Amino acid sequence: MDGSQPYNPRTVEEVFRDFKSRRAGIIKALTTDVEEFYQRCDPEKENLCLYGLPNEQWEVNLPAEEVPPELPEPALGINFARDGMPEKDWLALVAVHGDAWLLAVAFYFGARFGFDKADRKRLFNMINDLPTIFEVVSGVAKKQVKEKSMVSNHSSSKSKSNSKVAKGSEPKYPKASTPKDEDDEGLDDEDEEEHGDTLCGSCGENYASDEFWICCDLCERWFHGSCVKITPARAEHIKQYKCPACTNKRARP
Repeated sequence: MDGSQPYNPRTVEEVFRDFKSRRAGIIKALTTDVEEFYQRCDPEKENLCLYGLPNEQWEVNLPAEEVPPELPEPALGINFARDGMPEKDWLALVAVHGDAWLLAVAFYFGARFGFDKADRKRLFNMINDLPTIFEVVSGVAKKQVKEKSMVSNHSSSKSKSNSKVAKGSEPKYPKASTPKDEDDEGLDDEDEEEHGDTLCGSCGENYASDEFWICCDLCERWFHGSCVKITPARAEHIKQYKCPACTNKRARP
């Protein structure tokens, strides 16, 4: 279990790196690995917890036996509610508890190693710059990006045509390879600024112009190709891309 292997980051940067890694693991459980996560949360089992691990992986396990535990514990019994509410609501509830647990772990380290007021504030600001797990899982982060797009008078980047462009060998929102006039260059700069707020539906990280991205034709969320194991060459032959979460939802009775 996570708590059985003490890991003690001692600086603000180390604690934030630990936070991001655990966050990535939980997001992975609730998005790309959602089918496996769903199956592991059997309501017939005892109280189970969702742990995000420092290596960006996740596990569903029983809480630590020792009291008090090495680290704060995640919410107990997430498996009991699995079949008692719509799956989307259940995942959102687990996401909220995941956010609360990550903050508890981060500030546990801060208290244990004597972070002063300035360090605690800096740590919180670094954490607060990232979207919450709930925002990533529920699509709130995507909605916020869309609203920014509307304010800046840009058309939605989630159309079918743009989806097919992103599946090519070029990165998402590719720049032209030939020079343009000043007006076109200005639009490119605005697009780059807008698209920089786009978040991966798997890891929750921001768009980067040197990475390959692909859009799900069902939920219209963008993903790093590396997160969903899709290469530009493979994407060329996909007529309709469905992300792991949408594929699992359609396959499940």
